[in-house]
Amino acid sequence: MCCRSEGRLGSPNGDWMDASSLRRVGREAFWVGLGQAVAAIGAIVGVRLLTGFMNPTAYGQLALALTIVMFSQQLILGPLGQAFMRYFAPMQEANKLPAFFRAALVLLTHASGLILFFAVLSILGLWAIGEVRWVPVVFLAFLLALVNGYNGGMDAVQNAARHRIVVAWHDGLGQWARAAMAIFLIVILGSSGTVALLGYTLGAALVITSQLVFLRKFLLKGIPRTAEEKDIGQCVQQMRGYAWPFAGWGLFSWAQLASDRWALQAFAATGVVGLYAALFQVGYSPISLLTGLAVQLFSPILFSRAGDASDPGRLKHAHRLNHLLLAGSLALTFVATLIAFLLQNLIFRLVVAPQYRQVAGWLPYMVLAGGLFASGQIASLIFMTAGKTKRLLAPKIGTCALCVLLNIVGAYRFGLAGVVLANVTFSTVYLIWVSILARRQVRAELPIGSENAAWGLGGTRSSAT
Repeated sequence: MCCRSEGRLGSPNGDWMDASSLRRVGREAFWVGLGQAVAAIGAIVGVRLLTGFMNPTAYGQLALALTIVMFSQQLILGPLGQAFMRYFAPMQEANKLPAFFRAALVLLTHASGLILFFAVLSILGLWAIGEVRWVPVVFLAFLLALVNGYNGGMDAVQNAARHRIVVAWHDGLGQWARAAMAIFLIVILGSSGTVALLGYTLGAALVITSQLVFLRKFLLKGIPRTAEEKDIGQCVQQMRGYAWPFAGWGLFSWAQLASDRWALQAFAATGVVGLYAALFQVGYSPISLLTGLAVQLFSPILFSRAGDASDPGRLKHAHRLNHLLLAGSLALTFVATLIAFLLQNLIFRLVVAPQYRQVAGWLPYMVLAGGLFASGQIASLIFMTAGKTKRLLAPKIGTCALCVLLNIVGAYRFGLAGVVLANVTFSTVYLIWVSILARRQVRAELPIGSENAAWGLGGTRSSAT
């Protein structure tokens, strides 16, 4: 299922969409949807079982430990996955896949060294202040971050190659393996955040074993192991240049993602962190996962359409598709929010243990926050398609800083309710800011008049459409 010309959507220089392209995208949509559905069910089952085995305090400890995993993902390994996805298609088009894989290995090696440095620094710091009890948690969190990062990098490559069945398999396996191993170890060793984290790590290690098998079978088989050093160096430079803005705002993204939990820990209690973590997983995460289905399906197509972003015609077609995705994401967000408002108590009875149901009333707000943020992420694909990731620095950093401030003030004044409302405010501001910049980007890239067609606002289609 590697990239190949299949008419309008499948061919970089073809028309917008034809029957063969629709069939191919339909098949891919089925597999991506199946993978996301299995992953979503696994996540829901995992939340239900873990909240049954773990009280809010232990669940809060796990949530706090996972902020370390978020740190490594947002700052180091996540940006590399974005670069792998963006540059696979151009390097394949240029017949330089050996250089691409060598460059990816170089970047992953550097990233691993950086994560090891942070892990050692953190453990030494805990030892120095006498908090030795946290050392196993920190060690496991960094190990989980490393394994998850490798999984994410290989998923990005398989997704860029449009190997949807492989991606679907690992999406589902990842959620179920982590939850199953965590529950298995809790039954044997007892309920604690550390035990659950060990289970997550072992589950992720199982997934990475499968990832390596499929990577060698479908992508590395038959590819020469040697490449021109010049090509490797150039690819490293390109992917690093593309990734560093993600890392630049990654620190702020991590602060935004972690500040809600740590603010509640500081101004409320660990049990409140556990309640909030369950609410987040039931409300924010599923809508983001559903919207992520479209991103996972269409990002490789967008990047393939845009090529190296030097052809305005190719960019126009990519931007039109991006606009349709954004409209669909907003529609899904408001429908899901309405459903959550009407069925909030039923949903909580089904997916969390009774001791967590006291926060069910905040479910619609978390669904709305998750959907609006996911829509902003879709709008940001405009810049990734054009290779202009630096232009996302201001909205990413600005809105994350705002969210950190709102989380601290909200937790201090209103507890869990303040943090929920902070998430809604942050997501709204982020979506508006990125959408305004995206519209300006389209206008700057395309000839006068054609930007309206790219955004589905009328205008005359080119002969290619």
